[in-house]
Order: sequence, then C-alpha cells, then structure tokens
Amino acid sequence: MTKIVLIEDNNEMRENIEEILELADYQVLSAENGKVGVELVKKELPDIIVCDIMMPELDGYGVLYYLSKIPETRGIPFIFLSAKTERQDLRKGMNLGADDYVTKPFEEIELLEAIESRLKKRQRFEAVMESNDKWKGFQDAVCDLTGLDGLKDSAQVKTIGRREGVYSEGDTPKWLYYVKEGHVRSFKVTQDDKELVTGLYGPGDFFGYIDLLSSECYKDYAVAIEGAKLALINKEDFEQLVLSNKDVSINFIKLLAGDILEKENELVSLAYNTVRKRVANALSKLYLKYKEELAERVEVTVTRDELASMVGTATESVIRILSEFKKDGYIKTKGSLITIIDYPSLRDYRY
Repeated sequence: MTKIVLIEDNNEMRENIEEILELADYQVLSAENGKVGVELVKKELPDIIVCDIMMPELDGYGVLYYLSKIPETRGIPFIFLSAKTERQDLRKGMNLGADDYVTKPFEEIELLEAIESRLKKRQRFEAVMESNDKWKGFQDAVCDLTGLDGLKDSAQVKTIGRREGVYSEGDTPKWLYYVKEGHVRSFKVTQDDKELVTGLYGPGDFFGYIDLLSSECYKDYAVAIEGAKLALINKEDFEQLVLSNKDVSINFIKLLAGDILEKENELVSLAYNTVRKRVANALSKLYLKYKEELAERVEVTVTRDELASMVGTATESVIRILSEFKKDGYIKTKGSLITIIDYPSLRDYRY
C-alpha cells in the first residue's frame, strides 16, 4: 500500500485530508507540525509527502529544506498545501524543490490527481535508474559519498583549509564539485578590487558546473569559508553522463534554471531593497545554508568583509546594521561568529 506522510497543523483540515486519502486506499501517517513531520518522514520513508506551508515550530519551506539535505529523503515527491496563492510563494516552493502545489480550498479530485501524477513520475524515474547502471553509480557517488570509487575511480575527496582557494578566475575547469562538509563561497573581483559574492554552497550542493559545461575558463573565484570537504568528479565522466542520460541532463538543467532565478532575484534586491533588507536577506541565506539540525539558533562563520560582498555595500554599513540587528535581538556576535537567533524576523524583514 502506498504510504503518505501528511504534515498539517490544523486538526480539522488534517482529519479531512486523512479521510480523503484513506478512502482512496492510501496509508496515511500524520504530523501536527513541521518538526514532528521531519522526524516522521526520516523514520517511515514514505512514498510521497503532503505538507502545509504556514505552520508553527517549522514551516513547510523548512521541512522541504531539511529533507532535501538527507540522501534517503531528498527524492521523495513533495506536494505543498497552502491558502497562499501569491506568485512569489509559488516560485519559492518550486525553487526549493517542491514537485507540486495545491491551494486551499481544493476539490478532493485535485489532491488525488496531484498525488497520482507525482507517484507515476517517481515510478518512471526509478525505472530509468534501475535500467541504467551508470546513473545508479553517479547517484550513489553524490548521495552516499563513501562510494565515490564507483565512478570509474576518478572521483576523489579533497579537504580544503579555512579561507583556502578551490579555484581561481581564469583556471581551466576540470572537476564537478560536490560539498560533503563545510561551506564554499564564489565571488568576482571588480576593477577596484572589491568582491561580490556570486554563490554560497553547503553540504549537498554542486558547484562549478556552469563553467564546466560551457568549456570556458572560470569567471570567478571559489574559497572555503571555514574549511570544507569536497568530492571532485572528473570532467570527462560528468560530460559523458550528461550526454548519455536524459535524467542527469534534466537535473542539471533544473540547477541552471534555479541559478538564473536566484541571480534575477539578487539583481532585483540590489536595485530596489534597502541595505538593511539586503543584510537581512544575506543572513537568512546563510542561516539556511548552515542549519543542519532542528535547532532554533544557528552559528555562522563569516567576516564583515565577506558579508559586505554578499550584500554589495561597504563593510562599515554592514557593521552598523549588524549592531542594530543585535540590539533588536535578531543576532548575537562574537568576532567573525554570528549567531542567528531570530530567523523568522530576518526572513520577513521589510525595511
């Protein structure tokens, strides 16, 4: 019997959806909030997840983020339920990796069709993986990094020290990088020697694939922040997989599309948001990259210069705004260590 985990904080809504799904012959396991839901999914490994967005403890976006970082749960189809229909909310959910989005109120058939559609796509995808040993080896390599030798013995794990460079502008791309531990930032250097961050990567993220696929030199620099452990996948093996396997190609097309959307959002932010709002956005992004467990507080190691390069402003402005956020109770600071204690306020900051 197909197993569904339903995460919904409204008791009446949860009971109604349970009844709909059970009548459709699904096994339903329910959770009343995001934290309980994450633990339930990790324990039960369901066939599909149906999750509300606006919940206490941990919202639906947080649930999806956590589960996307766990190899055993990242591939489970994920459907959002929400009364929110604004375009930015739809885009945010899809950018995080949601498979579908059903808005409340909905007809029974809408939810059932969405679930059936996602299950069929999952089955087709698994069939392709089963029939393609090369894709399976690649999946094992990037999801279970202890099996990197399976990719023609060409992949290797490399430890990068704190503030140590991964690659430099003008270098010839040779590897697809996968972050196993730690964090990496990429950045460009302007003519007046100012840095502008172009990417931030944490455990489970790929990077370096744009220049690798374009066969051009790197256009930016990449540096480990507090140190990192990276899996290096050989360029030739990666290119062969992309060319020979449609599903691998689709996955990286999605990554590229996500990069474009993120860059568009960053340009809009630079053009229209205040510096305080941009600092709040940067801290929110760091929070999500560094948050691995269900903890309310997250410690981020970042210098004021690095944060300024993410925001696109002067270091002095960042220092002043961090001091104000500290007074507001959003963060605590100690040297280059920033402890984010009120993520929701930073995420929803408006001014």
